[in-house]
Amino acid sequence: FVSYETMGSKVKKQVRERLKKQVVEMKEKFPGFRPGLAILQVGNRDDSNLYINMKLKAAAEIGISANHIKLPNTATEAEVLKCIASLNGDPAVHGFIVQLPLDTDKPINTEKITNAVAPEKDVDGLSSINAGKLSRGDLGDCFIPCTPKGCMELIRQTGIQVAGKRAVVVGRSKIVGAPMHDLLLWNHATVTTCHSKTSTLAEEVGKADILVVAAGKAEMVKGEWIKPGAIVIDCGINHVPDSTKASGKRVVGDVAYSTAKEKASYITPVPGGVGPMTVAMLMQSTVESAQRFLEKFQPGKWNIQYNQLTLKMPVPSDIEISQSCIPKPIDQVAREVGLLPDEVELYGQTKAKVHLSALKRLKNQPDGKYIVVTGITPTPLGEGKSTTTVGLVQALGAHLHQNVFACVRQPSQGPTFGIKGMSCSVFNLHLTGDIHAITAANNLVAAAVDARIFHELTQTDQALYNRLVPSVSGVRKFSDIQIRRLQKLGINKTDPTALTKEEVNLFVRLDIDPGTITWQRVLDTNDRFLRKITIGQSPTEKGFSRMAQFDITVSSEIMAVLALSDGLDDMKKRLGRMVVASSKRGEPVTTDDLGVTGALAVLMRDAVKPNLMQTLEGTPVFVHAGPFANIAHGNSSVLADKIALKLVGKEGFVVTEAGFGADIGMEKFFNIKCRYSGLRPHVVVLVATVRALKMHGGGPAVTAGVPLPKEYMEENLQLLERGCSNLNKQIQNARMFGVPVVVAVNAFKTDTKAELALVVQLAKEAGAFDAVECTHWAEGGKGAVALAQAVQRASQAPSNFRFLYNVELPVIDKIRLIAQQIYGASDIELLPEAQEKVTLYTKQGFGNLPICMAKTHLSLSHDPEQKGAPTGFILPIRDIRASVGAGFLYPLVGTMSTMPGLPTRPCFYDIDLDPVSGEVNGLF
Repeated sequence: FVSYETMGSKVKKQVRERLKKQVVEMKEKFPGFRPGLAILQVGNRDDSNLYINMKLKAAAEIGISANHIKLPNTATEAEVLKCIASLNGDPAVHGFIVQLPLDTDKPINTEKITNAVAPEKDVDGLSSINAGKLSRGDLGDCFIPCTPKGCMELIRQTGIQVAGKRAVVVGRSKIVGAPMHDLLLWNHATVTTCHSKTSTLAEEVGKADILVVAAGKAEMVKGEWIKPGAIVIDCGINHVPDSTKASGKRVVGDVAYSTAKEKASYITPVPGGVGPMTVAMLMQSTVESAQRFLEKFQPGKWNIQYNQLTLKMPVPSDIEISQSCIPKPIDQVAREVGLLPDEVELYGQTKAKVHLSALKRLKNQPDGKYIVVTGITPTPLGEGKSTTTVGLVQALGAHLHQNVFACVRQPSQGPTFGIKGMSCSVFNLHLTGDIHAITAANNLVAAAVDARIFHELTQTDQALYNRLVPSVSGVRKFSDIQIRRLQKLGINKTDPTALTKEEVNLFVRLDIDPGTITWQRVLDTNDRFLRKITIGQSPTEKGFSRMAQFDITVSSEIMAVLALSDGLDDMKKRLGRMVVASSKRGEPVTTDDLGVTGALAVLMRDAVKPNLMQTLEGTPVFVHAGPFANIAHGNSSVLADKIALKLVGKEGFVVTEAGFGADIGMEKFFNIKCRYSGLRPHVVVLVATVRALKMHGGGPAVTAGVPLPKEYMEENLQLLERGCSNLNKQIQNARMFGVPVVVAVNAFKTDTKAELALVVQLAKEAGAFDAVECTHWAEGGKGAVALAQAVQRASQAPSNFRFLYNVELPVIDKIRLIAQQIYGASDIELLPEAQEKVTLYTKQGFGNLPICMAKTHLSLSHDPEQKGAPTGFILPIRDIRASVGAGFLYPLVGTMSTMPGLPTRPCFYDIDLDPVSGEVNGLF
């Protein structure tokens, strides 16, 4: 006979060397890729720990990334299933086993657990799907349990031809016996399965050319039963008493080895026979799974399903287009871009929130290319930055098959019912409630401000102190936020009874000067009658009333805080730094002083998660945050951009949009958003239209709701060429930051070929990397393919990004640099109120914040009537305000409305709900 002890060791070594080589080849072909094995253990059985350590050691030797997940023995079935779902969705896990038996105090259905493992990752081969495929003979499309697979490898190593041989399998377990039967059968052996109840067991065993025993009964098969020359595979592990051993027992198999070896040509010993091969086969299955993954998915390359548009002429309304496509389930989109199930929080079928844990998981993933879409100085109608953003990502994704994400702002609900109308009800209405959360948080601050003033006016220091630090069960204790206020005041005490009268006075008196309150209440509805109101007129307010106002929610500083935060902790700190007023001593009063920071963070904890949606062609979109582009920075969230850049990978693209023209949204994107995020852009896409350029060349006024004058409907190259001065200036503005510029000429049906060609020519002459005609509004991604290709080329060009100014410069110098370099002004003029604010904010320690200019978007200057590229003007600064939590000062150039009103005929006349289909009918 030949013992498998030597052969098994040799085969195991051969298998491991082969696998090691295959892993090296995978890594060389796909840098950064490693096959991944996850082992889920419930409880802490000693034997399970031993087996798991063997598997982890083998994985490390081969180069497999192994992850051992250990749940306590108190874990419930639901908790185990949740863990399995997470591992199923993890693209870094290619092989996944649940270590059996489950060591748990809870009732858990083991079959339910093993069947929950994704079949394509079930390298133990224990799921019903893999078992079914094996029983049907689909050996190339399933995983085979490791022990039978190891047995088969040992049989092959003898050189025997399995086909035509009589094989007997003793045992019918799902782990060894039943799959061993199927495996031998589909290798063309004639197979008989026996078990402990087989009455003619010895007779059947005696017929076997190949005998595999897995009955779990010590030395059940006797040597004399075995056919001379048979191959014997003993899978049993049993303990029998043995007084000669220190442990008092020894390990034996299911076959009486000492007598069987006299009859068999090959026989596996116990221990040391099948066991090592089982672990080797687990490694082999994991490598095979990784190879299948690579055949189906390229690492870093999404396997994404795109929707094909059916183009129609004339172009239908926006709402008809949006309703003509059936969107993919949003959980499918999440899977396609590499998000794990526990990183996604579904809000119905078409939207979801993405947990910030995704950013932590992907922290070592290289960022993709960062693209910002901006525009020339627009007409009141807008020039199509949003449609260009969507068209570009659809072209990059659905047509050029690049990983690409769009990151856009969430629109305010107010204009939806006012002037703008709506094109997608899900996008424009409520979404996931972020704006409502901001409304609640903002108004909590407003209520806290007035309540604090009221209570300080009507109570003594001691009465205030007793209420602010109440005795509970005879114990008084400061809250954490009150400890922070004490530290800010220089009072290093934690015992409420230890404060002096002077310290109590400092602690309880914010002493807010009502005339300095800058915090207003907000509402996400256009309501002109809330622009100036009187509050506190009820008799219960004891005569304390003051003039106040409502702003629209998206103008709240909390919206800007949300957009600039890079995590929960950062958001909480920013919320706490927000300045709501000054004290009568001229000191800033913050939300932290009011004690409301923690409550704000709680209200905003879900809003901080980006919202996942999709374009009509099925490319992913993050819709998150929507700050004003005048009194705030007008860009979507830092967090959405950061997560998207990780998800697309090194060769992918993230396209985000900056509000208004390049002189406003782009300048703030660079100087504020990129300064705080640390992200560096690769390309600027500058959107231009013939219509807007004709206006800048001296064309008549363009007014919303009024038909365009004939100058815009007919070819006029002279007017157009004069207007390209604005395009030239905005190209120079982008290049000032060291980033290549691609001009997207958004074509309208009234534009002539000569006009479009002239814009392309002049853009290139002005220093654009490239200029491309686009027809995405009518053709979707197909109409922006040339733009996408230009962006790809530009992203490879050198990008020497730099800020316009150093934040340490004096406030006036920073404002002057923006006015002169970006707008073309000769100088600035600070009105008295603005000069006072410069002095105040510098004294309060806010002088080193970035600048967020609030001026008209309809001109490079402060005068909306000045078109083209005016120069030599003096820019007047009426006032300066501070958004300290968000992190910028915003000078006011002219008057800024923060609460829109409804027009004579609001869009709500045309918005309706179909009660049968549930569909929203809108204006477009």
